[in-house]
Amino acid sequence: QVQLVESGGGLVQAGGSLRLSCAASGRSVRNYGMGWFRQAPGKEREVVAADSWSGGTTYYADSVKGRFTISRDNAKNTVYLQMNDLKPEDTAVYYCAAERMATAQAMRVIPRIDYWGQGTQVTVSS
Repeated sequence: QVQLVESGGGLVQAGGSLRLSCAASGRSVRNYGMGWFRQAPGKEREVVAADSWSGGTTYYADSVKGRFTISRDNAKNTVYLQMNDLKPEDTAVYYCAAERMATAQAMRVIPRIDYWGQGTQVTVSS
């Protein structure tokens, strides 16, 4: 079992930045593809960014390319999402996810996700 706990969400003005953290426990995330998803009210959950378990390959949704960066620190068993130039349409609950030995592309398939965090709210005001 892997437990995922997100933090770092909050209220920010448009153009601002936030860094989300996802602390994992139970098992090392070294063998897991890790991803960030978000879900806005009335909308389906969507992948935002993902990182392959083997490292070196990432995926970003078109809507966040150039603004968001996913990274991980395997020694700290933590994954991050740096979000810059935030827009009101980025407002959502952000979830951390883990899938064993998944590539970044494979993380896009939501039903395959093994573990989810509880989510952290990000609100961007205009």
